[in-house]
Amino acid sequence: MKNRLKGISYAALSSATFGLAPFFTVSLLNAGLSPWEVLTYRWGTASVALALFGFMAGLRFRVSGRNLGRIFLLSLLRAATSLSLVIAYGNIATGVASTIHFMYPLAVAATMGIFFRERIPAKVIAAIAISIVGATMLSSGDITAAGGNPTIGIVASCISVLSYGGYIVGVRKSGLDDIDSATLTLCVMAFGAAMFFVAGWFTTGVRFVTDPHLWLYILGIGIFATAVSNMSLVKAIKRIGPTLTSILGAMEPLTAVVLGILFFGERFTVTGAIGIVLVIAAVTIAVVHTTSEEKA
Repeated sequence: MKNRLKGISYAALSSATFGLAPFFTVSLLNAGLSPWEVLTYRWGTASVALALFGFMAGLRFRVSGRNLGRIFLLSLLRAATSLSLVIAYGNIATGVASTIHFMYPLAVAATMGIFFRERIPAKVIAAIAISIVGATMLSSGDITAAGGNPTIGIVASCISVLSYGGYIVGVRKSGLDDIDSATLTLCVMAFGAAMFFVAGWFTTGVRFVTDPHLWLYILGIGIFATAVSNMSLVKAIKRIGPTLTSILGAMEPLTAVVLGILFFGERFTVTGAIGIVLVIAAVTIAVVHTTSEEKA
């Protein structure tokens, strides 16, 4: 019971902090940084933060060569998620992009049920359905960002659904459960930072940021929206599994929607309010079912 509640807490923390990513990302893009630069600084800062945390905690970050290859494959999925979301944020409203991304529980549940024969209780299926309806209602209306292409934004958001769902399933099914969460997350972040830096170097270039104000955004997205969120995600998956972790990611679109309204002037409608209520209801159903099942 205690371990399950910890998993639920980690999942909520992960989704809430990850929901800060649109705000920091758009702020950096508006300041003139390219997507490659934003992602290089985001993942690079996260890697440094996790390394410092690990050394302070006495971790040795030992990974076998075989596991390193598996982690690299996971980092490709995680990097694809970040890149596709940055593209989506530049073309459609951040709240909309985040709610579309939140549909990844469907991909996770389908993968676990079809390929791994995991039994999915009816209440969990209902929670997934409710969350999807809520996300759809949140996404209704005019969703185009200034100067953006809605088609590109929606496609990019859908790609993030598949890549992130694959990453969540991969963490659980790749045989990496015995690796410390900080070590696994650090390796994924370091691989991603290297890939983004190389891509940026050969395309738009990667500039050294000297503006202290921009560094606040960089530290925000690197530490809170990346290091904390990803490490919490791994801890949650190990304790409660990928399906429930996905459903409890509801805090992510809620955070993004609120910040989008407050800082980017994104519209909030009655339909959007109903969508938020449905998402909260889905999380409640999932948590109540999990707790009651544990007690039984």
